[in-house]
Amino acid sequence: MEIGLLILRLMLAALLAGHALQKLLGWFHGGGLVKMGTVFAAWGHRPGQMMAAIAGVSELLAATLLAVGFLTPLASAIAAGTMFVAGSVSVSKGVWATQGGYELPLVYGLVAIAIAFTGSGRWSLDNAVFGGALSSAGWGAAAAAVAVLSGLAVATRARIVRSGTPQSVS
Repeated sequence: MEIGLLILRLMLAALLAGHALQKLLGWFHGGGLVKMGTVFAAWGHRPGQMMAAIAGVSELLAATLLAVGFLTPLASAIAAGTMFVAGSVSVSKGVWATQGGYELPLVYGLVAIAIAFTGSGRWSLDNAVFGGALSSAGWGAAAAAVAVLSGLAVATRARIVRSGTPQSVS
């Protein structure tokens, strides 16, 4: 089980880091902040470059924490919340990636939440620093709740911006 958790954490961390570097630096055929800023603005995430940067930094932070297995429930919440928002732009296309759907963010988000429920395992900083204290259903549920609530807030804001509905500044 321990090697499986390590592989799962490292795989998700590597993929999240790749997505982050596509947004932030244009690596791996990514658009970088300028191009991604335009895309994010079209999705209603304005200002576009700032929101693309926030998404990229969030993915990179989650990737780093997951890779070393530190503050895993927080890392999982950040990853899953970011994936919730990423998937929200594709809901109208259905689930399958072949149709432009939200399949990939769904899988990444659910893997992150599964890791929050199981904990980061023996080979992690969480284990070295906190013992098993961050491995429980309670931490998993908290990570899932934070991910859904934060993702819903950001996705709803983007939908309001896209629809042109006036927003309160206060």
